[in-house]
Amino acid sequence: MYEGIKGFRDFYPGEMQARRWAMDTVEGTARRYGFREVGTPALEPTEMYVDKSGEEIVDELYAFTDRGGREVALTPELTPTVARMVVARQQALSKPIKWYSTRPFWRYEEPQQGRFREFYQTNVDIFGSADPAADAEVLAVAAESLTGLGLTGEDFEFRVSHRDILGGLLAAFDAEVDTAAAIRAVDKREKIGAAEYHDLLAEAGLTYDQAAEFDDLLDTPEDDLDELVAFAGTERVEAAVSNLASVLDAAADFGAREYCTLSLDTARGLDYYTGVVFECFDSTGEVSRSVFGGGRYDDLIEGFGGQPTPAVGVAPGYATLSLLCQRAGVWPEETLSTDYYVLRVGDTRPVAARIARQLRDRGHVVETDVAGRSFGAQLDYADSINAETVVIVGERDLEDDAVTVKDMGSGDQVQVPVDDFPGDRERPTYGDFA
Repeated sequence: MYEGIKGFRDFYPGEMQARRWAMDTVEGTARRYGFREVGTPALEPTEMYVDKSGEEIVDELYAFTDRGGREVALTPELTPTVARMVVARQQALSKPIKWYSTRPFWRYEEPQQGRFREFYQTNVDIFGSADPAADAEVLAVAAESLTGLGLTGEDFEFRVSHRDILGGLLAAFDAEVDTAAAIRAVDKREKIGAAEYHDLLAEAGLTYDQAAEFDDLLDTPEDDLDELVAFAGTERVEAAVSNLASVLDAAADFGAREYCTLSLDTARGLDYYTGVVFECFDSTGEVSRSVFGGGRYDDLIEGFGGQPTPAVGVAPGYATLSLLCQRAGVWPEETLSTDYYVLRVGDTRPVAARIARQLRDRGHVVETDVAGRSFGAQLDYADSINAETVVIVGERDLEDDAVTVKDMGSGDQVQVPVDDFPGDRERPTYGDFA
């Protein structure tokens, strides 16, 4: 008896049906906004991640040497891959480039709530637009995906920040600050104790007094952001505050502003983020970690050898998204559903197959016997797959030029002329003939 690998999960049909519903909802939202689906490889050169995040990233990857002697890794995220793809055909692609993709990713880390070594997410990205409307559209796609799942503004919030506000404030201190390290510390602010957080800021170059002052600045309310501009006294922070305001204004027009709150300690841990960033959280706090996040990464394409290309994206992940939906009571029951089971008794396969084909042609989920089982065994199976309607095609029924239509909920059934089923009805049920 083999056991599955730690951090990897099996999804049986009922579970997968619920996950497919969530994926279809998110993807359908992206398509309505004009995003086009792309397919991407599971393996990339390990160097691609090392160049962007340093050698230490290898410890978090499923990285190995393949038979050709190449250092490769299972992809831990999609953004570097789509950046590479944009660079490869940058001159031929119409701007803005709007892509989405749903697929698995892999990170070698300790499994915990909503976080596994293999995980699935949908990436939604816009390349080629620096306009705040692009950021707002990404926020709108994320918000509409969640409301499409049945969630409301009482269930989730987008905590919005700006990396250049953080970087500009750090630069304003009289200290040699490792900005990337300090921002990574900010990203951990809610996950660690205050002492450890201040230690990380000190390691990044701030004194403990400066760390405390910086921490206080992060609590500045939205109406007082001009105070940050005055503190820094730089065009960088002024421009960042203005850009953040413009994105939030555009989000209002796109219908997403009501879900956004200012949260300057939202930093996103990846170094390639450059502008507005955000994370989605459960408003009640019952799902303790970020549900998903996104933001702007204007320098990544150029870093991959392409022309300067602004970019912004979001990546809902289905492990945490399912936790949020379950907490809010909108996750569907993880049970199978079947529209029709066509039950055969005796030598009736041609007629049963014809009925099944015609029902499938109408877009219904239809099963019929493929194992030569008895009447009772077929009926039990139909019940196990939650068939709504059973169509009994028996030799005795056909002698009367009829079939029997049975409602599995009530147990009621009625004989119907065989030539009248399904007839011209789109979804014939017992009630149409009773």
